[in-house]
Amino acid sequence: RDLRESLGFYERLGFENRGAPPEKWNYMILGRGSIELHFLGQPTVFTEWTSPTSCHLAVADADALHVEWTNAGVAAEAPATTDYGMREFTLRDPSGNLLRVGSVVTSS
Repeated sequence: RDLRESLGFYERLGFENRGAPPEKWNYMILGRGSIELHFLGQPTVFTEWTSPTSCHLAVADADALHVEWTNAGVAAEAPATTDYGMREFTLRDPSGNLLRVGSVVTSS
């Protein structure tokens, strides 16, 4: 919906812009470590808190990342363990895109 707004949100999550300024191509590449997210500005497909897009971020420790992001003031669902062996949580960005974040549950 608004790439500048998205850039500000994802910067709070520790991502950085790895491409041209969003206005140049109406496209944005954000990175955090080895994770790279690509965004195309589409202001006409947005409806409040609904979007046809989502992504899953596979991380080493979903619980630790949840703590980091909530400490940065980002609202996210509490992590839960799934039936398929993942520890996951979700959040929505300002454009309504769903982010699912998860790590494999290891047994002790």
